Amino acid sequence: MVEPSCLYVVATPIGNLGDMVPRAIEVLQSVDLIAAEDTRHSKRLMQYFNITTHMVAYHDHSESAQVESLIEKMTGGQSIALISDAGTPLISDPGYRIVDAVLSAGLKVVPIPGASAAIAALSVAGLPSDRFVFEGFLNAKQQARLKQLEGLREETRTVIFYEAPHRLLVCLQDIANIFGPERLVVMARELTKTYETVKRAPAAELAVWVADDSNQQRGECVLVVHGAEKTNDDSSDGKRVFDLLSEELPLKQAAALAAKISGVKKNLLYQYGLDKKGDS
Repeated sequence: MVEPSCLYVVATPIGNLGDMVPRAIEVLQSVDLIAAEDTRHSKRLMQYFNITTHMVAYHDHSESAQVESLIEKMTGGQSIALISDAGTPLISDPGYRIVDAVLSAGLKVVPIPGASAAIAALSVAGLPSDRFVFEGFLNAKQQARLKQLEGLREETRTVIFYEAPHRLLVCLQDIANIFGPERLVVMARELTKTYETVKRAPAAELAVWVADDSNQQRGECVLVVHGAEKTNDDSSDGKRVFDLLSEELPLKQAAALAAKISGVKKNLLYQYGLDKKGDS
């Protein structure tokens, strides 16, 4: 059963319709209205699961009047489900504005979890997954894209990108140029679909492989990139903090405070300060 005056953020399959969770079907069948990124695209999904709930188009470029209309319906007691074309809404998909508006109006938002291309790709990448960062789509213009990648070159967490098929090859080439040809990259293409491909290789090698097979330059793609290797020792952050504090404080006090801030041992930082003072 669905609650009145509630927005349900419903994940839908990213390809294989068998990945639709039962709770999502029940919610979509039960709400008063479905706000869909593209009603024509979602029509097939609705027909497949015999969902006859009325749909309206909603995307983040929708006029404020449409958002206000949906809020008004919810205030009046109606329940609404938000869906994107595929996967989990708001994960590089529309939905931020309506969710923000619903919460600001003091109304309830409920997630109905399901498929997400980013998490599906990460789960099969074989790269560190305890800490990762999702960057969505890289900039379409090369100079801006290179600048974006430059800013991520030293990122030690695993990095996840979405990429359009017509930009996949140049994107891989840019990653190889900025991150280095040996940086490990996983390309997860057309996940859960007939021509699903998961390929892991050094960036330059993967770019050549994609260039040699035009079929790999089709369909939706996720790139999962190994984070940069840590080049500094674990005390580097503490030393930077110590350097700033020691300009104004005695060594012992600077070491104690820097240790509290960074988690680096106080004795190590104090010795670092003594060594630095001895060298000057």
